[in-house]
Amino acid sequence: MRWPGPLRSLENPSLRLFFAGQTISLAGTWMQSVAQGWLIWRLTHSSQLLGLVGFLGQLPVSLLGIWAGSLADRYPRRRLVLATQANAIVQATLLAVVTLLGAVQPWHVVVLATMLGLTYAFEIPARQALLADVAGEHMPNAIALNSSIVNAGRAVGPALAGWAVATVGEGWCFALNALSFLGTFYALLVMKVPPQAATPPGGHRAHLREGLRYAWATPHVRALLLLLACSSLLAMPYVTLLPVVASEVLHGGATLFGWLQALAGVGAFAGATVLLLRRGGLGGLARRIGVGATLLAVGVVLLGLSRSTPLSLAALLVTGLGFVTQMAGTMTLLQGLAPRELRGRVMGLFSTLFVGVAPFGALLAGLLAHRVGVAATLSGMASVVLLASLAYHWRLPALRRAIAAAGPDLPVDDLP
Repeated sequence: MRWPGPLRSLENPSLRLFFAGQTISLAGTWMQSVAQGWLIWRLTHSSQLLGLVGFLGQLPVSLLGIWAGSLADRYPRRRLVLATQANAIVQATLLAVVTLLGAVQPWHVVVLATMLGLTYAFEIPARQALLADVAGEHMPNAIALNSSIVNAGRAVGPALAGWAVATVGEGWCFALNALSFLGTFYALLVMKVPPQAATPPGGHRAHLREGLRYAWATPHVRALLLLLACSSLLAMPYVTLLPVVASEVLHGGATLFGWLQALAGVGAFAGATVLLLRRGGLGGLARRIGVGATLLAVGVVLLGLSRSTPLSLAALLVTGLGFVTQMAGTMTLLQGLAPRELRGRVMGLFSTLFVGVAPFGALLAGLLAHRVGVAATLSGMASVVLLASLAYHWRLPALRRAIAAAGPDLPVDDLP
């Protein structure tokens, strides 16, 4: 069967299985994310504790992401992803049980959020490198399609979670998430995966140093990762403060909180579908990444300044569009230009600077919001990201020349 251009990677049966599993599980993942944030806010009404949960939920990626990327280059990636999915099922089940029994305490959420963070630390580099391996020549399209699916779940999941939390409580969101992981687990068991390169010679430390040297010595990799780290540290913590925005700034409840999350997902889904899925290669992608960072910063600044629900929803639409353009574009360009044997380590650095830096931003945002308020925190932090994106635009011609020099086989039209 011939699939239309934006869906061409689905010609691969293994990718169809992979994406079917993702579709089932991701809506549940977003439902849990929304329900967990609202649960901790309902239990404590503390923006500081919201920041702490966000911090501890992502801290394992900060500490272990680079090492996990090295493991993804040394050991079978499918086995690593299967192990992380099993851990996620256990985590969601435990959270559902204590919540449905009415025994949940803030420390339960803190501990189980940390447990889920351990899953993400090892899953992200292994899953992204596995996706690139299976996709082969369709890798840019497969990553864009994966981003579309992720953000479709991000659009649907929060809206469902807002309804579910308001009607039946947070526990059912956690229970549904536990069931949703079974689809991905089954797909990973039966899909065909190409042989992985043999474990490289040398010690583990030398293996890690090789990946770090590549990232630092390659101008476009260094620039993309630094911009990603800035956005993750100073713009993405808006997610941590959304319960406060919904409750204290816009005077709403769980349903409004879900819609705020959903609009960011709609913007991200639109960005992945319109801007990335229709692309056939890497051409012009570096410029779009810079535009995405600028849009992300502008959206968060507007969210901080807004006092009306329609403007906040519009700001989050822009935020989501910018987020996915930068994130998925960075992931595609890094994997498209990296040697296959380095993809796990490159994705380990990606996850460390995308997910692993975020907890420090969440903690900082929670502390600042407690002292100076949500508006000043969101707009001030995002303004720094805006300046960083403008600096990236200024450096872009030099980065394109560096990419052309490093990859002389790339056609001119395919230069990022």
